[in-house]
Amino acid sequence: MATSQKPFQLVVFGASGFTGQFVTEEVAREQADPQRTSPLPWAVAGRSRENLQRVLERAAHKLGRPTLLSEVGIIICDITNPASLDEMAKQTSIVLNCVGPYRFYGEPVVKACIENGASCIDICGEPQFLELMYWKYNQKAAEKGVYIIGSCGFDSIPADLGVIYTKSKMNGTLTGVESFLSVHSGPEGMCIHDGTWKSAIYGFGDKQSLQKLRNSANLKPLPIVGPKLKRRWPICYCRALSSYSIPFLGADVSVVKRTQRYLYENFQNSPVQYAAYVAVGGIASVIKLMFAGLFFLIFVRFGLGRQLLIKFPRFFSFGYFSKQGPTQKQMEASSFTMTFFGEGYNEHSGGDKNKLSVKICTQVKGPEAGYVATPIAMVQAAMTLLNETSNLPKSGGVFTPGAAFCHTKLIDRLNRHGIEFSVISSTEV
Repeated sequence: MATSQKPFQLVVFGASGFTGQFVTEEVAREQADPQRTSPLPWAVAGRSRENLQRVLERAAHKLGRPTLLSEVGIIICDITNPASLDEMAKQTSIVLNCVGPYRFYGEPVVKACIENGASCIDICGEPQFLELMYWKYNQKAAEKGVYIIGSCGFDSIPADLGVIYTKSKMNGTLTGVESFLSVHSGPEGMCIHDGTWKSAIYGFGDKQSLQKLRNSANLKPLPIVGPKLKRRWPICYCRALSSYSIPFLGADVSVVKRTQRYLYENFQNSPVQYAAYVAVGGIASVIKLMFAGLFFLIFVRFGLGRQLLIKFPRFFSFGYFSKQGPTQKQMEASSFTMTFFGEGYNEHSGGDKNKLSVKICTQVKGPEAGYVATPIAMVQAAMTLLNETSNLPKSGGVFTPGAAFCHTKLIDRLNRHGIEFSVISSTEV
């Protein structure tokens, strides 16, 4: 990673936003870690000094660290002011960008970081933005020796590193993986801040742009090793989890495919086929989600419909999204499990790649996904970027988490911070 004498190692941009406040708390925890052997100079950045101070005061109170306000720098900058973004990027080694939707606000930050020698990590779950940044800025970032790493939150570190972890634990060649996300909530249910809802609305409302981008890229399809992974019906029953499931519509499939392409093209690794699903429980949950999905897909097609979806997130999402986001109690009672079912072959298959002879089941478990696990994943990705320079890709560029961190100890870091990777079973057929 490009290094220079800058006053800060990390800057949390958008620290006073809903997700940014939790990322700020997580950096403060990392700074105070008793195992830390070196200082971690860092800052928060955003439009309002008062709001940034309020976030630091809240973090100081929550963590019992009254000196936090005097220890953390404050940088005033605005996404609409490129010069202020340049000033922010000049002062830090890594920007943790929490300002979304990224399709509207992400590119100026990427550009400022590359031009001023700072790496950038975001928590984007928007495939169009992630893929566009690769095509526009990969070469420029490589020339500057900086790392632009997208989707370093719940989207899509558990999925991307989960596939890499599953492959590393497989006694043979992994050919295909299906993941099933299960979200567990307490008596007060679950809720997601409407920032994620807005990103989904804009993404689905403009999905033809993503298709155009992929068509213009004109990439050769990756070779399929082993039998082709069968796609499940939009609603199907998973016996292993005793739950109905639906396809996961986030960035995970896009991110994992990009990682597998990178590993194949740069290390000649056998590419893994991947499909992602969400376990939704019983038939009542399926019906509720069907109605919510139907409303969403109808309304997202036209301008007035998108405005209504944005204005009334709780109504149109059947309570899953709100402008207020989850309460502290809801977050404390929530967790996630992502289960990976992998298949492949080994030397006992007689060299027949179409003869599946090994099955493996792994899991990634963690706390509440959006505002507890996401800050942990983002901050540990940043710490890995700071501390494992020799294990990163040799030159900079625009990377997925799996591409950037496949040879690092990020999984070990996550395990120590409550996002746990484990093998459930491994069998030879």
